Amino acid sequence: MQDFRKLKIWESAHALALAVYRLTRKFPKEEQYGLTSQIRRASMSIPANIAEGCGRQGDPEFARFLQMAMGSASELDYELLLARDLQYLAPDAYEEVASDLASLRRMINAMLGKLRSKPIANSQ
Repeated sequence: MQDFRKLKIWESAHALALAVYRLTRKFPKEEQYGLTSQIRRASMSIPANIAEGCGRQGDPEFARFLQMAMGSASELDYELLLARDLQYLAPDAYEEVASDLASLRRMINAMLGKLRSKPIANSQ
């Protein structure tokens, strides 16, 4: 078990969630329970899964939660694209947050690669 707050990957995911919350404040009120809610939920699910995975026992479980974080990142990727195409997000705001998300996805993939390449401890 490790402190998730000390992980750069969690810091990046948390910063992205904060940015998404700020961006969605400007969305139309009629989207409050629709796209705004979905985007926020997906964005906060990424750091939440990283944090939960840190609280689990062993690398295989942590990797499973990183996979869930990656799924939420993919969901967020689409929802941001939809928000841009609906003109809820300005193109420059979209590009910035999409770039941050792409960077985070690379970080998650790299951590997954490290976890998967570790030898499994023999439990005897």
